[in-house]
Amino acid sequence: MECAERYLGVLRQQLEFVFTTQAPAFDAAAAAIAEALVTSRTLFVAGTGHSHLLALELFYRAGGLVRAIPILDEDLMLHRSASDSSGFERESGRAEALLTRYDVGTGDALIVISNSGRNAVPVELALGGRARGARVIAVTSRKHSGAHPSRHASGLRLMEVAEVVLDNGGVEGDATLDLGQGVVMGATSTAVGAALLQALAAESAARAMAAGWAPEVYRSSNGSGEQENARYLEKYRGVIPHL
Repeated sequence: MECAERYLGVLRQQLEFVFTTQAPAFDAAAAAIAEALVTSRTLFVAGTGHSHLLALELFYRAGGLVRAIPILDEDLMLHRSASDSSGFERESGRAEALLTRYDVGTGDALIVISNSGRNAVPVELALGGRARGARVIAVTSRKHSGAHPSRHASGLRLMEVAEVVLDNGGVEGDATLDLGQGVVMGATSTAVGAALLQALAAESAARAMAAGWAPEVYRSSNGSGEQENARYLEKYRGVIPHL
């Protein structure tokens, strides 16, 4: 269990880093999302490659915000061709089409997730989201992003164009456990990112409720929440994509 214990220690360190050093950014992000909820706007979440898993983390699950919508493009995910997706996320122009398809606009909150923050799609999602009037929140690794140049034509990285930047505390390269013989394993960006996003959604909801928002939050369909969830489906099917 040596490697497992080492990995647990790394996760604890990174989570402690996030929940202590990122408090100002966390506060700003929660305020932006809460405002979107109170004004009946939408929380969009986008990521490419493995980061799309975090876009799905907030969508249609027990304890999740009903109006949290993942921005998905199958070319930028992994199930069609993982290797091709690495090339697609470096292409300019894809982000604008996605922002148009999902109708991101003024008053919305947009979380863009990219550990490296250097590829064209995440950078352009942030730039385009802000141009459309959305509040843009980045989840990225400042250490990794700072170690490599941008692949976007502007030379900018995600952490340099988002309104609010949440550092996930990850190491350069993401993997954390040196096993010897050049083998490094134990990536952390997904585990830490999921915890960060769940905490952020809950904090945002609590603030919105304090401001008078009538909460719309899914319950477990495998428990006692099926009827309540059915009401949300009836209300939002055809409005919220992917339902």
